[in-house]
Amino acid sequence: MTVRPTLRPEPGSIPTDPGVYRFRDEHGRVIYVGKAKNLRARLSSYFQDFSALHPRTQTMVSTAADVDWTVVGTEVEALQLEYSWIKEYSPRFNVRYRDDKSYPYLAVTLNEEFPRVQVMRGARRRGVRYFGPYSYAWAIRDTVDLLLRVFPVRTCSAGVFRRARSSGRPCLLGYIDKCSAPCVGRVDAAEHRALAEDFCAFMAGETGRFLRALEAEMKQAAAEQEYERAARIRDDIQALRTVMEKQAVVLGDATDCDVIAIAEDQLEAAVQVFYVRGGRIRGERGWVVDKVEEVSTGQLVEQFLAQTYGGAEGAETAAAIPREVLVSAELIDLAAVTAWLSKRRGAAVDVRVPRRGDKRALMETVAKNAEQALARHKSQRASDLTTRSRALSEIAEALGLAEAPLRIECFDVSTLQGEHPVASMVVFEDGLARKSEYRRFSIRGATGAEHSDVAAMYEVLTRRFTRYLEESQRSGELDTLGGSGAPPAAGRTVKGGAPRFAYPPNLVVVDGGRPQVAAAQRALDDLGIEDVAVCGLAKRLEEVWVPDDEDPIILPRASEGLYLLQRVRDEAHRFAISYHRRKRAAALTSSVLDDIPGLGPVRRAALVKHFGSVRRLAQATVAEIAEVPGIGERTARTIHERLSGTGDGERTPPEDSKPANRDHEGKST
Repeated sequence: MTVRPTLRPEPGSIPTDPGVYRFRDEHGRVIYVGKAKNLRARLSSYFQDFSALHPRTQTMVSTAADVDWTVVGTEVEALQLEYSWIKEYSPRFNVRYRDDKSYPYLAVTLNEEFPRVQVMRGARRRGVRYFGPYSYAWAIRDTVDLLLRVFPVRTCSAGVFRRARSSGRPCLLGYIDKCSAPCVGRVDAAEHRALAEDFCAFMAGETGRFLRALEAEMKQAAAEQEYERAARIRDDIQALRTVMEKQAVVLGDATDCDVIAIAEDQLEAAVQVFYVRGGRIRGERGWVVDKVEEVSTGQLVEQFLAQTYGGAEGAETAAAIPREVLVSAELIDLAAVTAWLSKRRGAAVDVRVPRRGDKRALMETVAKNAEQALARHKSQRASDLTTRSRALSEIAEALGLAEAPLRIECFDVSTLQGEHPVASMVVFEDGLARKSEYRRFSIRGATGAEHSDVAAMYEVLTRRFTRYLEESQRSGELDTLGGSGAPPAAGRTVKGGAPRFAYPPNLVVVDGGRPQVAAAQRALDDLGIEDVAVCGLAKRLEEVWVPDDEDPIILPRASEGLYLLQRVRDEAHRFAISYHRRKRAAALTSSVLDDIPGLGPVRRAALVKHFGSVRRLAQATVAEIAEVPGIGERTARTIHERLSGTGDGERTPPEDSKPANRDHEGKST
């Protein structure tokens, strides 16, 4: 291992072999651990143009005072050493996973003389077999209560077990045959362990052999006319079937896999895992990920696998790592991760992204759960009054405002190569969205211009605040920001019932960098409005730009103020894109169907509503088109000929009337 006395080592002194490196701060504490196929290439990337680094990477490099590295033989060894160092040092700039709640497991303490079945939380213990995790502890207790009919394993605590042993009297479960009562010698240690191992085998998915054995025993008891014993066995079979019904069948009986999906934004990500054993979902778990460094989705998955499967030791490793791991994104070092997992499990492990079939459908379900978990986490964070107050205070301090911006309006422009430009305005009051005051704008000018988004931003701000001035003068109420700054009472409307524009924001946020901010400020200056602050949030580096400043404001990554600005910006972006897509789809539909004789606006709308898109309409038969209300067979044949290119004046239909949106990203920072 080579240790450099200065932060930036000489490029020639860094080896080109695989290895693991550590950045340390001035106190010698490890603040970041990383691995590389080529140490020289990877470390050199940190010491190139500092301004080109991501702000979080800039913070890490600025904090570091030294860097050292260890050369290893293979990428697999690098992965192992990286995990060991992350576990040992807990570096502040590495991705950290934390549970979004405490998950209970069904645990069997095989490390004890008389194994016990119990609900267990927290870190895994050596010699304990775990099943789950479950969403609720009561679900585990219900499962155990049913299984104890067939596998009467001890469930009592050590104290209760010792007291029963000394008194010679079993507990209640022993009297009702839901415990084999090893405490009083009804079974010896070997017999009780065999029961515990059968319990584990059933929970691990080996359900068929137990059901077959019990059914054979029930038939034998009935043949011997031992009907009471046969009835008890029948009830035992029903108990096992009930446990199996509680676990949804999703894949083939022999399938053991973990299904991992990630939903993310700029600062956080939610990880969701479904544990499938014997083709059934045996448990699920979720994490909230704090993205301390700039990482791709594939890197997030890779680090999740290392931190999750690296914790099991010894015999527990094979039980923790399934034969198949399904992930939602391609891994950066797939071969190394697969080899590492296979080595830890002692057998082959297949890590892949499912492309089709039942496994793909299950992955989509897990991904939806991850998206919902992230949305719940963000909404819980946004709904907290203390958190919102802190966010508004941080924004006011960063922008130099006299008071917290209780009303924030955010504007975003959406266009596709200058065509069909639209804009959105969203309103947040006291840190919460006020959807009744959202507005959409169709851009009248700047279409097709090189910097149309900048011109469009100027137009939208001009129109919004011109309306503000007009309504203020008409109502005789020229609202200013010098008063309480409180939002107007709900329900204040102009004549006709529309919410009024006469209340100005404390802060205008635009989606973009310096050009968009300058355009917004110019619009306010041209209208003589001086009491509204302006800032912009650039997507790429999450920089906050203010008018007339050469350099952006970099808010801390964990800042609640940055989080609120991101939510406002993302909501404006979503609102603009939804309007843009509808407008573009309508234009595409009109352009394709306008020239077909016999089709007016009503019939065109009916066709698009019935088929969903022009592409599907073009693929339909004459009979299928004729099924649309108002479309006769003759008109249907004409439509089919025009769209399929078999008639006169053929026209090639677009691939789809609803193509994927590619929002204009030409915003310079």
